[in-house]
Formats: sequence, structure tokens, C-alpha cells
Amino acid sequence: MFTKLCTEIFDKSISNYHITDNVDTPIKNPFEKGSIEALLYHKNWIDTVQWHLEDIIRDPNISPVDALKIKRRIDASNQERTDMVEYIDSYFLDKFSTVEVSAEAKVNTESPAWAIDRLSILYLKVYHMKEETQRSGASEKHIDACTVKYNTLKEQDTDLTTAIDDLLTDMEQGKKYMKVYKQMKMYNDEELNPVLYKGKK
Repeated sequence: MFTKLCTEIFDKSISNYHITDNVDTPIKNPFEKGSIEALLYHKNWIDTVQWHLEDIIRDPNISPVDALKIKRRIDASNQERTDMVEYIDSYFLDKFSTVEVSAEAKVNTESPAWAIDRLSILYLKVYHMKEETQRSGASEKHIDACTVKYNTLKEQDTDLTTAIDDLLTDMEQGKKYMKVYKQMKMYNDEELNPVLYKGKK
């Protein structure tokens, strides 16, 4: 199933990042450029770096100057993340382009790639919650609470991977079809963000 490929790649990306555990570590994508595997790895690498940027910016002792730099970096990362989701959806649009869609077919609440985006984030939650269940020096109460949360995340993993694979099967059989709406983010666009276009001369 497709989610097996996703989760194996997400595990590899997360493990590779934590070799250095540094947000400035350059990506070394092990997959062929342009392949769906490379897209999935790149997507999760972006998510993993952003996860740790979000941790850094919450340091109560961070300087305002450094916080602003991190915030700008997170904004850029969000844009790149959205772009990667759209590239992955383009893969599915091409894959299912010749499928004969049933007259009773319905559109799904989200595209396959946005569901895979949620799966990528979920795998980061699983990784870091598992770390908390094994954290040296943590109280028994903390370990027990994190173990409960970890088990819930693993249940979500089962539910989400099943739902994604079911969606892809339905699309392959013409029972559902894709509609992709570009995200049309406005905050980075000089023509759409009033703070930016009002400042233009």
C-alpha cells in the first residue's frame, strides 16, 4: 500500500535528521530527483526542520532579533511545505488521469497529498512522544502520561494510513476523484498582503 512507502521514507528522513539534530543540516535526499520517493523525503525533511524551529522559537530566553529570524524562516518553510504538497498532488493527478470516473463518484474532503501531509506530521509526533516515554530523569507520572499519548498516536497512525489507502483505492477504481485547490497563501504575496503592498512606492 502507498502509505507503507510513505511511512518508511518518513522514518528514514526523521532518523537521518536526528543524526545531527541541527536545523541547519543540509538535506541529503537519497532518492532519485523527481521521483515520488524524493518528494516524500523532501516533504518530511521540511516538516522535521520546522518542528525543531518551532521548539527553538519558544525558548523564553531567545532574543527578539533571533526570534524574528526564526519566524521568517518558519514562514518560508510553510510556503515550501505547501509547494511540496502541491507537487505530490500533481503526482496523483497524473497517476489517476486515465481513470474512468463513476457518475456517482464524490470528491474527498481533502486531496491525497494533504492527508499525507498530516501523516508526515503524525510521524514526527510519534517519534518525539516515544522519546518522552524513554526520557532519562523524567518522573514516572510523566512517563505514564506520555505512554498513553504515544499509544493514542499509534492508533491514529493505523486509522490515518487505512483511510489514505482506502481513498487511493477508491480513486483508482473511479469511486472518488480529485479536485485540487491551490492554497493561494496571501501573507507572502506583495500584491495581496496589505502590509507589504501599502509599503511599496
